[in-house]
Amino acid sequence: MLNHSSGASEVSPYDAVGSIATNVADGFSMVAVGDLIVTRALTKSHNPGFGDVVNILRDADVTFGNMETSIFDIRSFNGSPQAEYGGAYHLGLPALGPDLKAMGFNIVSYANNHTLDWGLEGMRETCRVLDQSGIIYAGVGENLAQAGAARFLETARGRVALLSFATTFEPMARACDPAGEAPGRPGVNSLRLKQTIVIPPEKLESLREIREALPDYRSGVGDPNRVVLSGTTYKAGEKAGYSYEPDPRDVGNILRNLRQGKQFSDFCIATNHGHEPGNWSQEPADYERAFAHKLIDAGADAYIVHGPHQLRGTEIYKGRPIFYSLGNFMFDPLRTPVGADMYANYGKDPRVATDAEVTVDEEAKGYPTADGFVEAFSATTFYESVITICRFEQNQIAELRLYPVELGYSKRFANRGVPSLASPSQAKAILERLQKLSEPFGTQIDIENDVGIIRRAAGSL
Repeated sequence: MLNHSSGASEVSPYDAVGSIATNVADGFSMVAVGDLIVTRALTKSHNPGFGDVVNILRDADVTFGNMETSIFDIRSFNGSPQAEYGGAYHLGLPALGPDLKAMGFNIVSYANNHTLDWGLEGMRETCRVLDQSGIIYAGVGENLAQAGAARFLETARGRVALLSFATTFEPMARACDPAGEAPGRPGVNSLRLKQTIVIPPEKLESLREIREALPDYRSGVGDPNRVVLSGTTYKAGEKAGYSYEPDPRDVGNILRNLRQGKQFSDFCIATNHGHEPGNWSQEPADYERAFAHKLIDAGADAYIVHGPHQLRGTEIYKGRPIFYSLGNFMFDPLRTPVGADMYANYGKDPRVATDAEVTVDEEAKGYPTADGFVEAFSATTFYESVITICRFEQNQIAELRLYPVELGYSKRFANRGVPSLASPSQAKAILERLQKLSEPFGTQIDIENDVGIIRRAAGSL
């Protein structure tokens, strides 16, 4: 701001630390994909079509994915599977770290529901391999301050910051800071969500009657518009479903770390691992769109969600991309050892069944819940995704391209999970599905030569 009385230049405190504007050199590009569930080095193995995918990954300033696999050698590992089962115990060989780097990945999120599959020992060993491989990661640490901090990647066209958090995480995985004599707790940067089940008004009244009949009921206590029964909160609504409220303390912490990350970078990525409302849903949770906008308003140049194992819609807000889920990018089934808990959850005897047979059963039934197997895999949907490429000119998105990929669902089990560019017919189906999922966000996706394109000229950017 120019001071006309003195001619001196005055800078506002906000400008002094850096505005929320993108600040990269022309031609800057970001490749973003979803979950990396992979157990072995792939660049030197026989995977037809994978080389074309790698060429796309390498041709960007920053290439991002969600690291959902622990990396260590089980023969020398001193830890064990975590105390509470959180799904398959994903495990990759140590060669996976350098191989991901060779593919082009230079920045990954590591806050998710599989971070502590193998306890803190597995998390720390994975961090060590990523460090040695030259891959920047965020979302975990020895306390909340470390887990919540942005991490930085230097590129020729600008410094990139990554802030990573998870709304889906296992008990005891949440990092916390020291307090008094109590030390901090290592783990993941979390965004806690308060879930409420929405039911028709008449059903809520029935629950209220049940609640009032219980011997521990105290009248006049609690929100009159909600019913809490056995720890579950219910409220009335027109459509049955799930509603979520983010914890304001976690939101405040994430927004502060995001601002700080942007103040020390030219391009800031915010990323969340969240399955809500469930893997069955093609729509994001009801809180997420407003929250995504809040992150962009605070300085994020891109918001990337992963976790539901399938694609959800894409939005362009204030010229910045929001990917509500990029699905699976690698879904390698050779994740051994499976672990005794997983055998028990699927009713298998480890003396008879094999790890592969347990995993096949998991895909056939879906993930176990307290009420049984209700979140079943959606066949090919979990094996289809896109590679997104955002290219910037004059600090604005010039173009966003979506390359459809398929992960070999039709192949034998041992060969599934490795991405290749989709055939024309499959590419068309994937992109048309993504078009439909993105319509509620006002996003126009053109399909040209089996590639989805979002252009500024179309009014979407």
